[in-house]
Amino acid sequence: MKILGISGSPRKGQNCEKMIGAVLEVAKERGFETDTVFISTSEVGPCKACGACREKDFCIIEDDMEEIYEKIRSSDGIIVASPVYMGNYPAQLKALFDRSVLLRRKDLALKNKVGAALSVGGSRNGGQEKTIQSIHDWMHIHGMIVIGDNAHFGGITWNPAEEDTTGMQTVLETAKKLCDVLELIEKK
Repeated sequence: MKILGISGSPRKGQNCEKMIGAVLEVAKERGFETDTVFISTSEVGPCKACGACREKDFCIIEDDMEEIYEKIRSSDGIIVASPVYMGNYPAQLKALFDRSVLLRRKDLALKNKVGAALSVGGSRNGGQEKTIQSIHDWMHIHGMIVIGDNAHFGGITWNPAEEDTTGMQTVLETAKKLCDVLELIEKK
């Protein structure tokens, strides 16, 4: 089984990419195949609501989304990490989420994939739960199975994430829960 880690931060090598790295290390140790999408190195333009994807199996905007669509389709689990920008996820991640409408229109391609969310803010209570809820909303719209960290909503850290031992524990617990649920599904 395969887990895709999506870093929704436009900042290369920072908190979200580090959290995704930690999650995918847990997944690899448990025998999962892993892949990544980093917004910091991807070109993803905003949706133009042109409707072309209603008739076509591709988006007419020429950027990195075709490769991202394939990574999403081929994954069994998806974990999204996002910084908090003005109380929610950044515009770059919103563009990816909006463009994923193609996958919803094509037979709910994400239905029953397992999803989890991570967030990092500038303070302990800097909007991370709201950001995670918004990511969960995107997952619910796609018919995904949404999980948390066995206690709350998912992995919540504050900047710098790698120094937040309490927060990083919630990130690792979210990774373990994602793996647990995928293993339960595979057994059936």
